[in-house]
Amino acid sequence: MPTQFAEIGDLALARGGTLAAARLAYVTYGSLAPDGRNAILLTHGFTSSHLFADGGAAASEGSWAELVGPGRAIDTSRYFVVSSNMLGSAFGSTAPASINPATGREYGPDFPLITLPDIVGAQRRMLDGLGVKELVAVVGPSYGGIQAFAWGIQYPGFMRGLVPVVTGFRSPDRFDADAMLRRFATDSNWNGGHYYSAGGILATMTKLREETLRRYGVEVGLKARLPDQAAVDAEINRQARSWAENFDGHSMVVLGRALNYFDAAPDLGKIKARVLFVLSRTDALFPPALAQTIMPALKAAGVEARYFEIDSPHGHLASGADAAKWAPALAAFLAELDNRR
Repeated sequence: MPTQFAEIGDLALARGGTLAAARLAYVTYGSLAPDGRNAILLTHGFTSSHLFADGGAAASEGSWAELVGPGRAIDTSRYFVVSSNMLGSAFGSTAPASINPATGREYGPDFPLITLPDIVGAQRRMLDGLGVKELVAVVGPSYGGIQAFAWGIQYPGFMRGLVPVVTGFRSPDRFDADAMLRRFATDSNWNGGHYYSAGGILATMTKLREETLRRYGVEVGLKARLPDQAAVDAEINRQARSWAENFDGHSMVVLGRALNYFDAAPDLGKIKARVLFVLSRTDALFPPALAQTIMPALKAAGVEARYFEIDSPHGHLASGADAAKWAPALAAFLAELDNRR
């Protein structure tokens, strides 16, 4: 589906300042019902894009192509599905690579501090403009799952369900923006952070992505279909370079910093939606042991929640790589939400 753009105007930011003339990139699948109440919002991972349900390079935390479409768990013949690129991300929404109207050049390192309330607030403006009156659910993996929790807290009456997948209440580790910027600064094209006109920092971003892919568990799937380690290494490098040619290092810093200011745990009592919480058996980033604390915390806050664990060797990529293993649970959960209208 083609990317569209929502002009959401000047956005007052939670930590101060205003982002002028902001816009969000998004894609839609299916049709909005006349009453505006059949919509599902998809929220993507840290380094993916709003096209992660289409698969390919846009789905760096795992393709959801098997989950979204006619007759699939997120049935686009039934639901109006909106997938939004996060504010600050590198795939069309207002971000560090956008032109700063005050200077006439890219924001780069001067992009303002944004937080999860800003990201979610921008999405709410987009949905209002599309005529969405209520969401069936907010559904997303990894960073997208943290966005789902943020949605449930910030707009508790606007959705019937939340499906946070391979995720938690907060980032597993505090994002060290200073360390990341120091690493970027070793690239010969750094140019004080204004590297867009200097050729970008492709080599550094490619190496960083290779490390991330290995941490996510991508080698498991590659070893099953490639002849040797050299071929696996070459494919990881190919995937990493393809991603690095499209993703912006400053977006990584901006979105990482935003995570540092969010923790859903203190505000769980605000959530009114039902929750389907999904983890992967082999995820090292958000391990299944998290369910032992997250599920009791949701129950103690009065949130109606259930848990599903994907029995997959694919680590953090399991929600896409083994979509068939949890699609029935997702479809059943959404059907129950339909019955609650």
